[in-house]
Amino acid sequence: MTAEYQAHGDVAVITLNNPPVNGLGLDTRRGIVDGLERAQADAAVKAIVIAGAGGAFSGGADIKEFGTDKSLQEPNLHSVIGAIEQATKPVVAAIHGVCMGGGLELALACHYRIAAPGCNVALPEVKLGLLPGAGGTQRLPRVVGVEAALNMIVSGEPVKSEFIGAVPGQKLFDRMAASPGSLAEEALAFARSVADARPLPLVRNLPCKHPEGDAYFQFARNMVKGMARNFPAPARCVDAVEAATKRKFADGLQYERELFINLMWTPESRALRHLFFAERAASKIADVPADTPQREIRKVGVIGAGTMGGGIGMNFLNAGIPVTILEMKQEALDRGIATIRKNYEAQVKKGKLKEDKYQQRMALLSTTLSYDDLKDCDLVIEAVFEELGVKEAVFKQLDQVARPGAILASNTSTLDVDKIAAFTRRPQDVVGMHFFSPANVMKLLEVVRGKATAKDVLATVMAIAKKIKKTAVVSGVCDGFIGNRMIEQYSRQAGFLLDEGATPQQVDKAIEKFGFAMGPFRMGDLAGNDIGWAIRKRRYVEKPDMKYSKTADLLCEMGRFGQKTGAGWYDYAPGKRDAIPSPVVEKMVEEHRKALGIAPRKISDEEIVQRLVYSLVNEGAKILEEGIAGKAGDIDMVYLTGYGFPIHRGGPMHYASEVGLFNVVQSMKRFARNPLDDARSWEPAPLLARLAAEGKAFA
Repeated sequence: MTAEYQAHGDVAVITLNNPPVNGLGLDTRRGIVDGLERAQADAAVKAIVIAGAGGAFSGGADIKEFGTDKSLQEPNLHSVIGAIEQATKPVVAAIHGVCMGGGLELALACHYRIAAPGCNVALPEVKLGLLPGAGGTQRLPRVVGVEAALNMIVSGEPVKSEFIGAVPGQKLFDRMAASPGSLAEEALAFARSVADARPLPLVRNLPCKHPEGDAYFQFARNMVKGMARNFPAPARCVDAVEAATKRKFADGLQYERELFINLMWTPESRALRHLFFAERAASKIADVPADTPQREIRKVGVIGAGTMGGGIGMNFLNAGIPVTILEMKQEALDRGIATIRKNYEAQVKKGKLKEDKYQQRMALLSTTLSYDDLKDCDLVIEAVFEELGVKEAVFKQLDQVARPGAILASNTSTLDVDKIAAFTRRPQDVVGMHFFSPANVMKLLEVVRGKATAKDVLATVMAIAKKIKKTAVVSGVCDGFIGNRMIEQYSRQAGFLLDEGATPQQVDKAIEKFGFAMGPFRMGDLAGNDIGWAIRKRRYVEKPDMKYSKTADLLCEMGRFGQKTGAGWYDYAPGKRDAIPSPVVEKMVEEHRKALGIAPRKISDEEIVQRLVYSLVNEGAKILEEGIAGKAGDIDMVYLTGYGFPIHRGGPMHYASEVGLFNVVQSMKRFARNPLDDARSWEPAPLLARLAAEGKAFA
């Protein structure tokens, strides 16, 4: 958790040792400063090497200290950098594995740098809505040039050390080591070779100019404006790098600090930092220890070769895991495999996938018409029709053939996983794995925990989710789990807004302007309006007192199921996805209003956004209270990765906390007084009411 000091003859080595990536936490920062003082006080030491233990030099700030007093406590990173620059003996950074953020800023403060090949070098702060705050915007342009530095800072993407080392004139690396294995020895030798060099070179003293100056930075601003959209940080990165070319170093450093502090307080940065932590927290389950043994997944079975089944199979093929797809009919199997091929070939055509990789993946795929061929699978996922009777038949069959200890998963989006588990004699091995369509693209995976699901099954599924590059969020058993249970309330509000005077395009435009990828009516057309219709028919039986707008049923009765039928809430030209406002729908909605005796009113975009978003928030609060979701951040992750909620707003629960839960509740009380709305649905969830009364936010 600190930095270790060791003398190697006349060279002192300070090794950062704070696993997993040697984050620059308080103890580590203290260790560096103590090591520097010790080395300078020892007459036998002629030079100093700063290195990293394990697989990294340093990944930058210690995320465990984010937002705490420790992150600012002395010596802070600025103080450490100052201590390195002012050292009376040469300080050499020996860089390998990962050198990012504050780690790179630390290295830039050293007098010399030697790097191993294969090291990832980056200033990724922009991904948290920030800019490098410890001199990165001022020092990096001085060693790699203004344009290369700005590209790295604005993108936040890593660049390989050997690529940087090969650039003529670069001064980031003084030497390139032959290999990561030889770095330690080469760093010692290099340190000895510069032991007597004076004056000690400082990056801050290097010149920093761009030949085209104002014209280049104007061009950069225009580019960034088009790319960054809702995020202020990239534009501020341009400002900071420009300052490096126009101001004295100390003034540029001060300006960088001001920009950094201002960005820290923006809602966009708060949202991105929330996302950063929520994503990491989502993989942790309160009662499933990190060291829970996992089951080995060497082969996966998928039942169903339709759109979902094929997409699910592709995830595992992409990760190098063999897949067997089962169908009942050869024609369906052939269609499914053809779709998988088509998807891969499209990637090859776009240059996103190499031909040999495509062939390797297809070689891992086998097909069958017999359940017997799934007997050696370690994980079997069904992706069949969303009907309990169909699921029952599948799981009873699986129970007969699957090997003991195999995980049996259902891709159900709404059905009761406990009922599905009860169709087997091994409910402990059954889990929900709800992929989102298209399954080979969408990041979200809802992992549904049944009452009998074993802890090692959960641990295994969360690990395999990571392997197939999904964001996995655990949900308890309820109708619709987290995402679909909440979206139903959102869709209901969209319907009431139509009844009261809005048009589908007005509702969609308002929520898309707020930042959603797609409004509720365009989303319905894409998913298929018949899916919602089937759910409502079930609701009319199960919950006859639940209120819906009749417009969605009337639309489906006209056969307008969306893009797949060329007509839904919008009209669609053959082969195109452009949503064209429909006079037919407009007339249907008008006639529906007349039948109900409703005089349409003008509805503001603000009201549309609030009703749609706050309906999500209220249902989310109920889900938290019931223990269906473990954390508010889990709900946000579901909506950010599965439903197109705007990233710069941090998810519905985070956004509500930003607005202030008191304000959210006041708006809900106002909506409850609307006679055309469903007053009961606006009754604040007990958790929401309590937090609002206490002036608190969702934790």
